[in-house]
Amino acid sequence: MKKRFNCIIKTLSKLFKSNLMIRILTGVIIGAILALICPQYKGITFLGTLFVGALKAVAPILVFILVTSSISKAQAGLGKKFRKIIFLYIASTFIAAILAVFASRTFPVSIMLSDIAGASNAAPGALGEVFRNIVNEVVSNPVKAIMNANYLSILFWAIITGLSLKKLANENTIRTVHDFAESVSLIVKWIIQCAPLGIMGLVYGAVSESGLEIFTTYGKLLLLLVGCMLAISLIINPIIVAVLIRRNPYPLLWQCLKESAVSAFFTRSSAANIPVNMDLCKRMGVDEDFYSVSIPLGSTINMNGAAVTITVMTLVTCQTMGITPSLGSALLLSIIATLAACGASGVAGGSLLLIPMACSLFGISNDVAMQVVAVGFIIGVIQDSFETALNSSGDAFFTIATDMQERTKCEKHKK
Repeated sequence: MKKRFNCIIKTLSKLFKSNLMIRILTGVIIGAILALICPQYKGITFLGTLFVGALKAVAPILVFILVTSSISKAQAGLGKKFRKIIFLYIASTFIAAILAVFASRTFPVSIMLSDIAGASNAAPGALGEVFRNIVNEVVSNPVKAIMNANYLSILFWAIITGLSLKKLANENTIRTVHDFAESVSLIVKWIIQCAPLGIMGLVYGAVSESGLEIFTTYGKLLLLLVGCMLAISLIINPIIVAVLIRRNPYPLLWQCLKESAVSAFFTRSSAANIPVNMDLCKRMGVDEDFYSVSIPLGSTINMNGAAVTITVMTLVTCQTMGITPSLGSALLLSIIATLAACGASGVAGGSLLLIPMACSLFGISNDVAMQVVAVGFIIGVIQDSFETALNSSGDAFFTIATDMQERTKCEKHKK
């Protein structure tokens, strides 16, 4: 018995000293097995709730202090990089919406709506309302923004604070802000080390609640959504990056998928995955002044998966109701989906409540659209996981690629 116990201790010791990804995959396997063997022990899900809660709690503070610190000590020359990353974020989101249009027209899917319970969540009724909400959120109280994880407002006030420090503060003050940013980053590293246990709890909760039924219910709709997202992640985004860096993008893509997409898949929150992406960018040697702004910015406007969800779900609703959108109106839907996706929340299910707004383009009532939202929540275990994985890993993918291109240019210029 003692030898067996020592063997278990040694195995666990080696496991905790191993690569973080190996530990995460181990947590995934253990969580799934426990859910199938003993699904009644719901207390295990507390580990997942605790992990996601810790990430969500520290992420707003991390973003505010890192952006403030980066802006206050930033050197000249970052403006071009920011313009480029913003273009990549928005362009890739629009391309995702276009792909979703053609995929939906090529593989039309209908769903049953009559027996689906309506969602109780309130949804914006028009595009203008979404824009008004965005503007109001940007200028909201900064303390309230941090408390509510309002990243648009956090970015706005962090940039304003950083610029004021850059102009008025002395080097000691800026250094103090930088040290505080480093301390918050260290806290994030400690939390990330708990990822295997947290993800084990998240997997346990998903499998124990849904089992394998989620793969068959609304299977065609899921296949269409996931197929579009995989095409964006594995084909479209790599093509964009290949044009940008002029080299094989797949080694970098694989790195982003295994270190960012996996954690985002299970946390289902772009906001919670911000610390993970920042840690990845730091280890990849990306300029901290750049990634500390581009990563949280990407969690707000790089919404490929959200654009796919909004577009596909809207066109599926049209198909179900016998509405045949013209190619022009479908392309207009792509533009609306892109703009709406940029305002989607960085938390689980944030894109679903924008479906009624897109459906209104085709005269579909809010009651019917909210039934589609309810369907979205039913399949959200899979749909939202893939959506968040695509969104969040794309933030790191484009950020690292942009920094690589700029470094290559600088090296060539020096020669």
